Amino acid sequence: MMTDIAKQTARAQDLTARLNLLYRDRIQSAQDRFKERTQRGYDEHVAPLMVKPMAPWDIWTQWFAYSTDFAQRSILFWDTMRQRGNNFIANEQAGNPPVLHFEYEMLLDARRFERPVNYALVRIIPPPGITVDAKERPYFIIDPRAGQGPGIGGFKDDSEVGVALRAGHPVYFVLFFPAPEPGQTLLDVCDAEARFVRQVRELHPDSPKPAIVGNCQGGWAAMMVAASHPDDTGPIVINGAPMSYWGGAWNEDEQANPMRYSGGLLGGSWLASLMADLGNGLVDGAYSVQNFENLKPATHLWGKYYDLFAGIDTEAPRFLNFDRWWGGFYLFSREEYEWMVQNLFVGNKLAAGDVHQRGRGAFDLRAIKSPIILFASLGDNITPAQQAFNWVADVYGSTEEIKARGQTIVGLLDPQAGHLGIFVSGRVATKDHAQIVSVMQSIEALPPGLYGMQIDESPGQDGKVDYAVTFVEHRLEDVMARLNPVQRVDEKPFAAVAQIAEFNQRAYELFARPLVQQLANEQTAKLGRDFNPLRLQRWALSDLNPWMQWLAPAAGLVKSQRQAVGPEQPFRQVDAMLSELVSASLDYYQALRDATVEVLFYQTYGNLFSLYLEDKPAPAGAVALPPGDPRELPSRARGPGSSRPGGVRAGPGPRRLPARTRGRALETRLAQPPTGPADRVPRPVAEPGAGCRPAYPRGTGDHLPLCAGTGHRITADLAARPGRPTTLPDLI
Repeated sequence: MMTDIAKQTARAQDLTARLNLLYRDRIQSAQDRFKERTQRGYDEHVAPLMVKPMAPWDIWTQWFAYSTDFAQRSILFWDTMRQRGNNFIANEQAGNPPVLHFEYEMLLDARRFERPVNYALVRIIPPPGITVDAKERPYFIIDPRAGQGPGIGGFKDDSEVGVALRAGHPVYFVLFFPAPEPGQTLLDVCDAEARFVRQVRELHPDSPKPAIVGNCQGGWAAMMVAASHPDDTGPIVINGAPMSYWGGAWNEDEQANPMRYSGGLLGGSWLASLMADLGNGLVDGAYSVQNFENLKPATHLWGKYYDLFAGIDTEAPRFLNFDRWWGGFYLFSREEYEWMVQNLFVGNKLAAGDVHQRGRGAFDLRAIKSPIILFASLGDNITPAQQAFNWVADVYGSTEEIKARGQTIVGLLDPQAGHLGIFVSGRVATKDHAQIVSVMQSIEALPPGLYGMQIDESPGQDGKVDYAVTFVEHRLEDVMARLNPVQRVDEKPFAAVAQIAEFNQRAYELFARPLVQQLANEQTAKLGRDFNPLRLQRWALSDLNPWMQWLAPAAGLVKSQRQAVGPEQPFRQVDAMLSELVSASLDYYQALRDATVEVLFYQTYGNLFSLYLEDKPAPAGAVALPPGDPRELPSRARGPGSSRPGGVRAGPGPRRLPARTRGRALETRLAQPPTGPADRVPRPVAEPGAGCRPAYPRGTGDHLPLCAGTGHRITADLAARPGRPTTLPDLI
């Protein structure tokens, strides 16, 4: 006993010392970045003005022009905020309709199902000039239900919906309504979405099975549908979807993913139950959106408003259009919100196989038969690549098991897109989503295994961009080692969080819930929603406020007499420098806050894990891998037609499989070499030896051999080309 106490005390002291060093380094890095940004802002905006000082009369002339422009921009800015408030009220009164850019027709309304949920299946109507083929693979898109309404996957022409339509595919979309049905659960939602998929299959009996595209929360919803109904679903594409909820990017310089620590520092899932009880059985999605905004105060408190102010003559329509979605807040039921928090965000139970279906056992992700495409981004601070990919190791355990189970998993990583950029960026849509659509048949033809998808760009002859897509095989063990430089040690304290959360949840339900439910009613719940800060800042700056009514005529007068000055004007440069200083200060505050949160989390739960769980043989939350030799598992072969009834068995082919597109799918090269110009004919670049196969040139002058299970030479090539999507092992 004394030995155990001494051992635990030593662990605690060592952890504290390490955290002190980490906190010191985090603070120093934050200070260095703040100094660098302020110096860069001075060099870009102010230093050039010092080289050639203005004459006194020029200063007066420039100041008069700037002050006139500043006053006019101020009036136009506040009028835009007034319009935002009016739009918010109008959308609320209209029931917060979806923000889909495309026309659609409703096929199934799940509010009329036996177990009703607030979901519906719609068919996207192709716009004029676009024709779809009913025999092509249908695309089935599930948008995230994370606080806002649906439609972000089809927000504009260059979107997931748009690229699939332009490729000739029928597109179906899963919508949801602002208010949940009484008592609906996420298991009910999963059953409804599975029924939607069956309906799509019935509408296209001669087509391949539908590709299921899930965005963020819709990603794990798509995986649950595919796991529970594997015979109905085609390839699964999950974009920015958290699947391994305890994971995060561990960076020596800054804490990149502070959201994963929130559940622990708030005591677990009981706060979600409190919010549901205060909402009289409903949870306001505005709180989820507020959490997202708190992650980046420089953007949401200052940056997006300054960008609007600085470019008020052109930015107002874009700002107002995006806020239709960002400010359209939806509701959750108590049952589904508690289920999400307890089973996924805190419990991390989906990959572990601890989430149970209704009467059909647990969700087993290994039951999915179709290829899985994982799309994540290094710039995503809400769903880091670790959360999008670590579940593969939890579920399969080894490269050999992935192959033995006949599964094909493809990873694509964007180097810079933020979380929202994965869904709404035109660049991401035309480059990444379009290429995923164009090479889907190639993905199905890949032999079982783990692959990285890389996209190379080159100028096309007609002025468009040529995209060359290549798949490179990797070993799961190598990917996980590079993706998690500390070998996921940082996830261990979350096992203690799960146990503390369970205790706090039971304590809340026993002692506090009866009192809270007695105090809450529909009137207090509605009052709380109306005065949520995100709602308040919108309706308070609208025509409901009599102090705002003068802005509309004043803005009209300003537009008729606009005297704008360009961004190169000297005082506009000082303006930009001050904005950069405010933004850098808010980023500095964020870095200090995140570093403090990180240290508090590990100081608390790291010690709890060390004292009570580390020496136990099976920590809570650990994934039980299947016993036995993977070679003894039943193997499934997949061919180009495997998602069709009576699929074709895959024949032998290269492990590096290229496909070329030019803005759309022009050519797909499968196992057979294509014919055409000399620069597009595959040539072996290395003598195939043990475990090595010929590699095809990518049209860039670099011809690298690919050895099965390595991919390291491809990694070296990618490292020399920053700024494009890379394979997942190239993260670190």
